Amino acid sequence: MNLSANFNLRELTRSDTADRLDIDNQPNEEQIEALRLLCENILQPVRDHFGKPVRISSGFRCAELNSSPAVGGSKTSDHCKGQACDFEIDGVPNPELAGWIESNLKYTQLILEFYTQGEPNSGWVHCSYSPSNLKSQSLTATKIAGKTTYLNGLVA
Repeated sequence: MNLSANFNLRELTRSDTADRLDIDNQPNEEQIEALRLLCENILQPVRDHFGKPVRISSGFRCAELNSSPAVGGSKTSDHCKGQACDFEIDGVPNPELAGWIESNLKYTQLILEFYTQGEPNSGWVHCSYSPSNLKSQSLTATKIAGKTTYLNGLVA
């Protein structure tokens, strides 16, 4: 099932962890619609602008997958609603990718996750899209004393 010109349902639901744990990571109709909106409003514009494939590391996560010890996701994760995706583009530094989204798209939350200065492809970009909550919150996730800490804005 195509969600936009360059994205399909399989790539937004594929999970090696779900496969390994024998978890059925299939979204319902409401979650599929949310994934379609995420693709149309975030992923497809990113693909169109950069002209390169977007590599998705984590898209939709069913509640069972999200709460598994292997994932350890937040109970309120937008991934479970089909509203969030973690991704990168090979050859595009993650701060540049996140900066373009921040400057050009409407989104709910944008996180530059675990970027290491001087290593342009370190970490990844998380972006969520909920049409009723386009607050454009930008954060940077980093480890401080072994604990994940969120800093306001994109700090590269």
